[in-house]
This record gives sequence, structure tokens and C-alpha cells, in this order.
Amino acid sequence: MTLKKFNRNGYVEVEKYRYVYFVIIFTVYILIICCNSTIVCLIVIHKNLHEPMYVFIAALLVNSVLYSTTIYPKLLVDFLSEKQIISHPLCHFQYFIFYTLGGSEFLLLSAMAYDRYVSICKPLQYPTVMTKTTVSVFLVLAWLLPAFQVAGSATLSANRKLCSFTLKGIFCNNSVYKLHCVSSRALSVYGVIVLLNIVFFPMLYIVFTYIRILIISYRSCREVRKKAAQTCLPHLLVLISFSLLNL
Repeated sequence: MTLKKFNRNGYVEVEKYRYVYFVIIFTVYILIICCNSTIVCLIVIHKNLHEPMYVFIAALLVNSVLYSTTIYPKLLVDFLSEKQIISHPLCHFQYFIFYTLGGSEFLLLSAMAYDRYVSICKPLQYPTVMTKTTVSVFLVLAWLLPAFQVAGSATLSANRKLCSFTLKGIFCNNSVYKLHCVSSRALSVYGVIVLLNIVFFPMLYIVFTYIRILIISYRSCREVRKKAAQTCLPHLLVLISFSLLNL
């Protein structure tokens, strides 16, 4: 069974501009790999950057490369192909990886927010709280928790009967639900629960954490406020960049 990857009557004129799209996407993909890999290598090489904050940044950059690899290589192949097709299992595997890594981004950002909170609000406890074991646990959970939850929705979707084989989209996301013969209420509810767990609650925690940091910094002396600004800046830059890139 195959699913067409592009709707020929859609918004993208693939045949006319396929090589232009290929060059643009290929360039973006290479830049993502090169820039992220360079920063990760710098963090690994310089021992003074082996701190929880920079470890989380490195994890985010690695996650970004994997996230891009989920979409761009298949997209590049599609641009150069006469027919844009993908097998049913591979489509749901792409669906699974796409949402797993997307959820991991939010959980990694929330782990970074917790790191900043402990650093500023509980500085004396920071060495005993943010140990290598704690950081490792956060990293593992950031990838495993979304994987287990998204696996459920991917499995439910893969087992649904299909009445359409034309997927209107450039990659396999929740658009695959529109191919089902009968919409599943259970699948929709489960999807909302997963969305809350891996996106909404982590973002809510990040907002709550920074409100706490702002309140404590406001009540403290000037030196504490200055330290808070310096230590939170890397996380804020990552958070803003991530938000802008995902608009």
C-alpha cells in the first residue's frame, strides 16, 4: 500500500520548481547539520562547558538534527521523483519520530528551565541537585516519555482502515487521520492527552518557573538580579529561537 505524498492540485507546483525547492531545502538541511554539529563539538571539546545548561543545549541541537532528518531527506527524494510515494509503515514511522522529537524539544526546554530555577533560587543546593545522574535522567526521560506516548497514537492510527490513499502534505503528520474511513474519537482524545503531556504542561512549567525566578530576583539585591539575567540568557535565547522557528 502506498500513500501519495503530494497533492498534485495543491499549493506547491512541484514539477515546475522542483529543482529550486531541492536546492533550498538541501541548503537549509546542510546548514542545520553543520551549525548544530559545530556547536555540539565545541561543547564536547571544552570542559568548562560541561555543565548541565550546556549539556541540555547540546541535547537540543542533536534533537534538532534528528528532527530535520525525519523530514528533509525524504522531502529531497520526493522533489526529484515523478511520483511522491511512501509506504504505509514508513509513513507512520515518520509520524512517530516527528512527534516524539517534537515533544522531546519541549521536555528538554523544561529541564533547562528547572536547571536555571535551581541555580538562581537554590544556589547552595545546586551542586547536589543538578548532578550528572540527574542530568542523565532528565535526558533519558525527555526522549523516552514522548516516544512511549506517541507510539500509542501511531499504533492506533496504523491499525485503522484506510479509504483514501492521497495524503495532502509534505510529510506524515496527523493528516493521516483524514485517510481513515471512520474518524476515531478514542484516537482524537488520546492525541489531546499526548499533546497536553508533551507540549502544554512543559510550556506551562517553563512559564511558571520563570515567573518564580522573576519574583525572587525582584525581591533580591542587584547582584542577584544581574546573575539571574546572565544565567537565564542562554535558555531564553534557545527558547525564543525555538518558538520563532516553529511558528
